Amino acid sequence: MSSIKTMLITGISSGFGRALAEEALAAGYRVVGTVRSEQAKQAFEALSANAFGRVLDVTDFESVEPVVNEIEASVGPLDVLVNNAGYGHEGVLEESTLAEMRRQFDVNVFGAVAVMKSALPFMRERRRGHILNITSMGGFVTMPGIAYYCGSKFALEGISEVLGKEVKPFGIHVTAVAPGSFRTEWAGRSMVRTPRSIPDYDALFDPIRKGREEKSGRQLGDPVKAARAMLATIESDEPPAHLLLGSDALGLVREKISSLNAEFNAWESVTRSTDG
Repeated sequence: MSSIKTMLITGISSGFGRALAEEALAAGYRVVGTVRSEQAKQAFEALSANAFGRVLDVTDFESVEPVVNEIEASVGPLDVLVNNAGYGHEGVLEESTLAEMRRQFDVNVFGAVAVMKSALPFMRERRRGHILNITSMGGFVTMPGIAYYCGSKFALEGISEVLGKEVKPFGIHVTAVAPGSFRTEWAGRSMVRTPRSIPDYDALFDPIRKGREEKSGRQLGDPVKAARAMLATIESDEPPAHLLLGSDALGLVREKISSLNAEFNAWESVTRSTDG
């Protein structure tokens, strides 16, 4: 049996997916990466003899299972699944359509779950495996203008935590990886932005949108270092259920937890007053 481990990463054309694919290949992994076009597939496979591209839209739910089955049969048993495919939606909630919300959840949540459900039977049968779901510090903290995005990442954080408890007896680890601000295309060409339409929100949201656009490409986080951190997590015997990446994520999430504790304490008497 080959000692080379096989890793499936969804969405490897850019950002975290691309960085992790390249670092994993350099570390000796066999990497299967999903892309959206045949041209991108060929470009990825040109990187290495251990690079295997598969054209897949994770929102084409009926196609996910056949692709995972084919990978298991023709490339090798999956040791690691990394759900990286996703994008950011920016828009004030009142201005943003329900169709935009459905699309955000289809990609960021339902697509990830579809891939997990397809890989889990194989991992469970082998009694081993590791699933990494790329969430966001936006799965812990919020800010105006990204309600749909934060909602999708809060959902994926919760799903990951529950799944980790369900599959732990089978030797399968689940880690939700929550990056802060990194130099990816998340806030650039990859972001979907709802047009502005309600002037009442101008004072609150216009500076946020402008600041995010100006900061794009100059964020603190280095995607290559994020990829190396993820590899270290994958290779750990006791990986965490939640992994924050970036000092900004750590600071903001700790601040959120502290704020929650203060609010819970302030309202503790009311909370306890509802007991029988």
